[in-house]
Amino acid sequence: QVVKTVQKASAALGPGHQQLQHALPEQEYLGIDETGHPERGRGLWSWCFHVPGENRFTWFHIDPSRGSKVLKRYLGKAFRGIIGCDYYSAYRKFLRETNVWLQLCWAHLIRDVKYLTTLSDRATRGYGQRLLGKIKVLFRTWHRRAQMPPEKWQLAAAKARRELLGVARREPTRKEAQNIAKRFRDHGDAYFTFLDTPGIEPTNNGPERQIRFLAIDIDGTLLTPKGLGRRAFG
Repeated sequence: QVVKTVQKASAALGPGHQQLQHALPEQEYLGIDETGHPERGRGLWSWCFHVPGENRFTWFHIDPSRGSKVLKRYLGKAFRGIIGCDYYSAYRKFLRETNVWLQLCWAHLIRDVKYLTTLSDRATRGYGQRLLGKIKVLFRTWHRRAQMPPEKWQLAAAKARRELLGVARREPTRKEAQNIAKRFRDHGDAYFTFLDTPGIEPTNNGPERQIRFLAIDIDGTLLTPKGLGRRAFG
């Protein structure tokens, strides 16, 4: 009876799901995230495409791939919008092969920078602390946007960005710090899209909130053989 009910619901929701799929390439902004889960011994990925704003909707898709081919299949070469995402390689590959713009997630980056401040190497800790300081200045400036004349705000934002990049690109020799600096060298512009495009969020919290129920469900239902509640898949 449960299977019949699920099949009936799937058939009823199918046309709406397809309609939203066809609307994806037309969007000006998409937040995208994905999470993995096993199904009968093989790994699958649930993708979440989230459109905020007045035309808000969220489209989910389960796929055996976590690669950029999923983005190519459902966004294609027609997509000319902005993608909000984390630093996962599939998005960067899609960026190289198309004309899209990215807004890389600052929340993910800040967690990685904070990690630097916990390491034993003094130079790396100092680098992380200096970088966090400049990030705070950037976001204080961003939050003052509505309180400042546009020209004055643009100058302040450009200065905050320039100073942050100056710190980011003067990294110590430790690998963890060099990895952060490489992000800014390779994809620095993609972290600052939100400064030039009103309405774009600097984090990927939108799709992460939409997909959270699935991650919680996986955590709560995929038990180990001993029933200890650990995740069965990464």
